Amino acid sequence: MLEKLIASLEQCPIVKRGEYNYFIHPITDGVPQVDGALLRDVGSAMIRALALDKVDLIVVAEAMGIHIGTTLTLMTDIPFTIVRKRWYGLPGEIAVHQTTGYSKGELYLNGVEPGDRVVIVDDVISTGGTMKALIGALGVAGAEVADICVAIQRGNPEIGQPYKALVRIEVSESRVRVIDTYF
Repeated sequence: MLEKLIASLEQCPIVKRGEYNYFIHPITDGVPQVDGALLRDVGSAMIRALALDKVDLIVVAEAMGIHIGTTLTLMTDIPFTIVRKRWYGLPGEIAVHQTTGYSKGELYLNGVEPGDRVVIVDDVISTGGTMKALIGALGVAGAEVADICVAIQRGNPEIGQPYKALVRIEVSESRVRVIDTYF
C-alpha cells in the first residue's frame, strides 16, 4: 500500500518560492496530472487509517482537499463538505482565517450542523495553519472532530490534537524523501 504515492513523491519536481523548497505533486497541486490509481491508493489508505464509525461528514479544504474528499465519498458513501475560499452568505456560515507558511486568507464553512461527527482530510500539512483554523471553525459549528488524516506531512506541525499522515517527507532543494509511512 502507498506504493504509487511514495514513488510519485520521490519523482516530483521542486521549485523555490523565496527560501521555501516547494514540491509540485498531483495530490498537493493537481499538476501535472491526477491519476486515478494514485487517488485510489490515497483513498484506500485513508479509509484504513481513519476512524469512520458513525461519522456524519467528511470535511475538506478548497482546493486540493476536494479530489481526496470526492474519492473518499465515492468509496464510503459518507457525504463531504468543502470549506470554500468564497463567501456565500448562507445561514450559519462560519469564516475561517487561515495562515500557512506561504499564504493567508479566509475560508468559509457551510453544511456542518451542531452534533455532527466529522473527519477532516487534506492533501498536506506543513505548518498546521489551515488545520488549526478548520478545527476551530468546526468547534464553533458544534461539530465533533472524530479523526484527522492528511496524505502528506512535511515537518512536525502541532495542531492541538492528534492526526494521522499517510507519509511524512523531507524536502531539499533537489528532491523529496519519504522518511516515514503510516502503514
